[in-house]
Amino acid sequence: MPGVDAGTEVSLEQPGPPLHDEATAAQLRELITKGAMSGLVFVVDDVRAMYESLRSRGVTDFTQEPTDHFYGIDMGLRDPFGNAIRILQPARVAQQTPA
Repeated sequence: MPGVDAGTEVSLEQPGPPLHDEATAAQLRELITKGAMSGLVFVVDDVRAMYESLRSRGVTDFTQEPTDHFYGIDMGLRDPFGNAIRILQPARVAQQTPA
């Protein structure tokens, strides 16, 4: 759209009417809670600071505290509807300089 900055848009929806009847919505919520549906991954500069900020705001449904990996540091949590969310701080890659 002209005049609108391109960016990332995230839409989280709770399964239910008008898209789903209650039986289907219950099945979807169960699958989401089990992690069978794809989750979101957000990239941040400082995962540990984000973790502390979320904790201080009352977030408690963490599935993994910040953990170091070869690819960076990440953590996991769920939103109130059971959607899996990962927050990643990518590892810094050393620049190769030509000889």
